[in-house]
Amino acid sequence: MAIHKKTLSLKGLPSVRQLRAFVAVYHGGRLSAAAERLALTQPAVTVLLRELEDKLGVRLFDRTTRTLRRTEAAEEAIGYAERALAELDAMAARMADVAGARRGSLRIAATSTTAQTLLPRALKRYLDAHPAVRVAIDDCAPGEFVDRIVNEQVDFGVGMLEAPTPGLEEKVFVRDHLSAIADVSVPFPNPATVTWRQLAAHPVIAVKPGYGVRGSIDETAAAAGVRLRVAHEVTLLTTGLAMAAARLGVAVLPASLLAQTQGDAQLVARRLVRPAVDRHVAVVRKRGRSLSPAAEAFAALLHDEFSAG
Repeated sequence: MAIHKKTLSLKGLPSVRQLRAFVAVYHGGRLSAAAERLALTQPAVTVLLRELEDKLGVRLFDRTTRTLRRTEAAEEAIGYAERALAELDAMAARMADVAGARRGSLRIAATSTTAQTLLPRALKRYLDAHPAVRVAIDDCAPGEFVDRIVNEQVDFGVGMLEAPTPGLEEKVFVRDHLSAIADVSVPFPNPATVTWRQLAAHPVIAVKPGYGVRGSIDETAAAAGVRLRVAHEVTLLTTGLAMAAARLGVAVLPASLLAQTQGDAQLVARRLVRPAVDRHVAVVRKRGRSLSPAAEAFAALLHDEFSAG
């Protein structure tokens, strides 16, 4: 025969106020002392005790006009009451830490270049302010970036969406553009800008087809009616920067990359124009998904640190 335990309804369970009154009277020995400790009146404490006794179905104190004496039931119940209150206090303290971003965990997706250039500085500042938060950076390939966010493998992503993606929203914190980055000795007519037609006269360093920014490069060059002479193809943007520093060609990269890597002083970034191509960096999150306080704090720090302007 199956034995079923009786489950109390919520109405049958003691309230926190009743438990606190019981513990205060148990240790104080007098209603007046308990009332003072709880900032209540004596009649209010008496009512709470009676309500608790009614719910438990036992008498906790034998009362006389002058004294209270603990019953055997009270001796049995005090441990449970104190543990329950301690757990509730611990939960409240822990949730206060979580709400204040003092505790928790955070997982962020970022392409390798973003993880190498933008995140270290922000991560150091964040962990200095929130040392008890566990942060994991998922440095993934560009083709995996969106999937990590859509499948909720991370709290949010830091990077660029190549095109609007249903179900995702982004908040820009770095406004950027594609530039021609080359050694200062490379001759360009304008010190600040380069047209795509002017770029076509030089060997180009670009990421491989299928990698993030390459799609924008090919589409924009075609729209400008030029055919680029791609001399070198790389996987990492930082490799392209190093090759430009070695005078192997003109790297087509986001302008901020040079500033964030504190690159070679001999390299110059000139904005590509006719047409210009924006390459903004954003916090990318799944629409409708709430961020934890720890995640919200990191997202806010990114905006503060890099200022989208």
